Amino acid sequence: MKAIRNNIPNAITSLNLLCGCLACIAAFHCFDPMCGTGLKGYQWAFILIALAAVADFFDGLVARALHAVSNIGAELDSLADLVSFGIAPAMVLYNIMMGQGSGHWALVAMLLPVFGALRLARYNVDPTQGTVFTGLPIPANAIFWIGFTAWYAMHPVPLWAVILLIVVLSLLMVCRLRMFSLKMHNLSSLKQNWAQYLQVVATVVFVALLGLPGLAAAITLYVILSVIKREK
Repeated sequence: MKAIRNNIPNAITSLNLLCGCLACIAAFHCFDPMCGTGLKGYQWAFILIALAAVADFFDGLVARALHAVSNIGAELDSLADLVSFGIAPAMVLYNIMMGQGSGHWALVAMLLPVFGALRLARYNVDPTQGTVFTGLPIPANAIFWIGFTAWYAMHPVPLWAVILLIVVLSLLMVCRLRMFSLKMHNLSSLKQNWAQYLQVVATVVFVALLGLPGLAAAITLYVILSVIKREK
């Protein structure tokens, strides 16, 4: 029973990884309707990445509740995150860039999983990253690209602007900027948590007004607020 209990969090993490793998497959059917639903491949990829995020949230929660936190679980979590929040969004972006006629320039999208891997490796060896992050967390990278590609799939964007965004987001993941977490230990302290409250409210407003592209605006605000707040 103990062995089963200890592997429940790993099973949830494996669902994260599975969703990421399926999102990569959906990305290569980017503009094709899939599963008889009328949703296109990139839209299915968004759903699968979102499901991966749900699994990513619950695996740690369940591990702590069952007292089943382990080094193997932490390493598995990083591998799953790289696929679901690094490779999968990059595959969606790559295929949309190809569909927009970017040619070999679409390969620039591969910078995202490369820098995402560096980001995760740094996180794994840095015990100070809990309520404060160094660099843009890789799930936030995925959220940005879901928002951006949702817009990009329907509207032309200059190739130079897409490449610039790829480079900027890649560098943000490995930069030394200290970025706040949405975890709040003292919910009543507005002075201490003003950035977190503003981020949550603004994200809801952005998505309500803009739909999925509002997610890209929300992550842009997150970076700006982190620069203003300057976590130590």
